[in-house]
Amino acid sequence: MNLREHRIPADTFSDLAAGGGGVTAARLLAATQYSKHVLLVRGVVDTARATGHPQAGAARRGYDLLTAVQAGHPEAVDAVLRYPSVGAWARHTVRRLSDPGAPAVPAQLGALAAAAALRSGTACTVEVPVTDGVITLPSVGQVLVPGGAAGATIRCSPAGAEVVGEGFRIELPASAVSSGADTPGWRPLRALTAEAGDRRLRVLIDDLDPYRMPGSAALSGRLDATRLAYWQSTLDSAWDLLVRHHTAVAGETATVVSVLAPMAPENGGQSSASSRETFGCVALSEPLDGCSLAVTLAHEVQHAKLSALLDVVTLLAPDDDSRHYAPWRDDPRPLGGLLQGAYAYLGVTEFWRRQRAHEKGKAAVLASAEFAQWREAARMVCGTLAGSGRLTEAGEIFVTGMIARLDGCAAEPVPDEALTLAHEASRRHRDRWVERNRRSA
Repeated sequence: MNLREHRIPADTFSDLAAGGGGVTAARLLAATQYSKHVLLVRGVVDTARATGHPQAGAARRGYDLLTAVQAGHPEAVDAVLRYPSVGAWARHTVRRLSDPGAPAVPAQLGALAAAAALRSGTACTVEVPVTDGVITLPSVGQVLVPGGAAGATIRCSPAGAEVVGEGFRIELPASAVSSGADTPGWRPLRALTAEAGDRRLRVLIDDLDPYRMPGSAALSGRLDATRLAYWQSTLDSAWDLLVRHHTAVAGETATVVSVLAPMAPENGGQSSASSRETFGCVALSEPLDGCSLAVTLAHEVQHAKLSALLDVVTLLAPDDDSRHYAPWRDDPRPLGGLLQGAYAYLGVTEFWRRQRAHEKGKAAVLASAEFAQWREAARMVCGTLAGSGRLTEAGEIFVTGMIARLDGCAAEPVPDEALTLAHEASRRHRDRWVERNRRSA
């Protein structure tokens, strides 16, 4: 598991500041996240040993097996190490290992090795922990374990795997692992694939992994076949729209987004989320249609790019406890939240700038209203950031680039009807925000 130093070239940094970057920047940022995951996974082994955790030996054996599988099948280990939840699990585990008394399961490294072995057909035997009645194999699926077993042994081979423990034995044929179909004792992750023109997007629907979106209480349960088919058809529509009208976003999405984690809707509406811990995963409630999913992907890819960039370049001084108005949130936000939001809505602004040219009638008016509302909202927040005195030198360059792009958008004409709708929406949000935060003060 080799590491390399990561630097962001000046021209790539400028492209990112303007809200873009394309596939080149997305690949570079994805590489930084791979290195981050490798460091975190190694940190689990070292911290478990340093703290004398009782699972330190099992963690080391899991890590050594992962390294052995990588020697023959690097693509299988890469797929596991890049998986979004692996970074979150490793980070949380290192923190818990450093906190005496906090529960930690470093032996989960055996499950990472088993996942890589299953993906590659490598013959091996590995001990894995059972947590809440399941064995989670990141990027692959979950084994459902009967009774109250705390651990199990997985024997992998090119034909699949056998999971054995006290009082149970579960067969996982290779066909069951790859088919995406539930079998007794086995729930695989299911893949969705969309194609348009010569472009292809493949994502996993993760409705299983406990670390798929840490801190979110709104994750949904297992999707049934009907709902999964709906997600597939909606992804087909979204991907076709992105490929036809938003080529750069399509390229970034295919490079960055590898997992969709279904969420329960909040108050009957749509919601989405990203986490700095789970690069590549977008959590979202069931999309209304292809266009709503497309704009959600444009929004969340911006969050992913900025979060990865922040692991390499410091843009803001430490939080000074100040809180500010954000036109897309109901609560006062710290400067870090403002930066994330403004960058995401710069992407949304650009989406609607392009999309409005492809709409007709009322839909064109609504698209122009979205464009006008979010270009003004993001520009206002960038002004707050620029005047905060908390930007680093790199942060000042970055926000200046955002402002330049948004000022370019502001110069584009918008029909009066759309401007009226945008201004009314902005005013209503500000009025609700003031009333809500006056009551909670």
